[in-house]
Amino acid sequence: MPQLSADTLLSLDRAHVWHPYGPMPGTVTPYVVESASGVRLRLAEPVAGGRRELVDGMSSWWAAIHGYRHPVLDEAVREQLGRMSHVMFGGLTHEPAVRLASRLVEITPEPLQHVFLADSGSVAVEVAMKMCLQYWQSTGRPEKNRLLTWRGGYHGDTFHPMSVCDPDGGMHHLWGGVLPGQLFAPQPPAGFGASLDVAYASAFEELMARHAHELAAVIVEPVVQGAGGMQFHSPAYLRMLRELCDKHGVLLVFDEIATGFGRSGALFAAEHAGVSPDVMCLGKAITGGYLTLAAALCTSEIADGISRGEMPVLAHGPTFMGNPLACAVANASIDLLLGQDWQVEVKRIETGLVDGLTPARDIPGVRDVRVQGAIGVVQLDHPVDVIAATEAAAREGVWLRPFRDLIYTMPPYVTEDEDVARIAAAVNAAAVAG
Repeated sequence: MPQLSADTLLSLDRAHVWHPYGPMPGTVTPYVVESASGVRLRLAEPVAGGRRELVDGMSSWWAAIHGYRHPVLDEAVREQLGRMSHVMFGGLTHEPAVRLASRLVEITPEPLQHVFLADSGSVAVEVAMKMCLQYWQSTGRPEKNRLLTWRGGYHGDTFHPMSVCDPDGGMHHLWGGVLPGQLFAPQPPAGFGASLDVAYASAFEELMARHAHELAAVIVEPVVQGAGGMQFHSPAYLRMLRELCDKHGVLLVFDEIATGFGRSGALFAAEHAGVSPDVMCLGKAITGGYLTLAAALCTSEIADGISRGEMPVLAHGPTFMGNPLACAVANASIDLLLGQDWQVEVKRIETGLVDGLTPARDIPGVRDVRVQGAIGVVQLDHPVDVIAATEAAAREGVWLRPFRDLIYTMPPYVTEDEDVARIAAAVNAAAVAG
């Protein structure tokens, strides 16, 4: 098939393609990516500053932790393709899925033992919420059908996950009259290194105690609240949640879709607190950014409770559940990650981002600068001029995707020091322009 010119692609794109979080037709012209390798995106046409290559400061929405065209991951896909690309998971099983489920149980905190494979992070959250609701239905407590979370969160764009996203500051307030009515506590105090705010803990417990009779679960993003605002909080609040959930008979769900597989500096953010949830959601980096895949893990108590119910099955089954290609590359990605000293690499990136972003504190209009693991954030005191900020980063040779009042980066773990410095310089330039 002949290759389309960049102009033709963009014309067809504008006519037919609906991009995420955008209008139709689009109002911003996207960059056309021709290929990608290592940490670089090769563009079909030069952009700001005449650049044809951009260092990816986003890991393709936080997923491509090993970069692009990694030979180990490429080979895993090719080998599996020679066996089968897909087979239905209802009534059948296969080695890539079984190996992946076993590996996830092995590396996640105890006592998570059972793995439901899904095809996106939002669906994994749907499944996790359904698990919690069905557990209480099956154990004779159907009135426990609401969820509690704290503000500033983001858990996906399908309907039940939207109901636990921030109801006011989030992007889903339009659906407030349609979504299930959940409970929202104030956002936890900011600061990874902060100590527990006793007054906050007391108020949270009072809210939970008042509604414990109707609460199925608490669901939060541990340590890092991602698309809701890139806020960091102390692991002490995770310990608080575990203690309060146990005390008041409420399940605990950690959405680790963004934080899983090392992004926050621990393999899973729950490890910062030394606690385990009853349900954990994983996605994004699970395949190293190669194919869409996610998972919801739960304890035996939840699985057994559901199995004793009037409907003894979890009635959920995506068509591409357990896709062999995705499971094969996920196994390879996990092996690749754990086969190296990934903590050193994440810490190296963290150090580079601290050094490179500290000067942003002196830029007019910057409200805050924060870094945690391989995450760097510059927060403005006004909404970002996305077009200007994106072009400023591109002139520095970096791809960034600002949103709201945030210019941030989550680079691949294989990003070398020189490119980490380049990314930081681009964030600073975007902050000036935005």
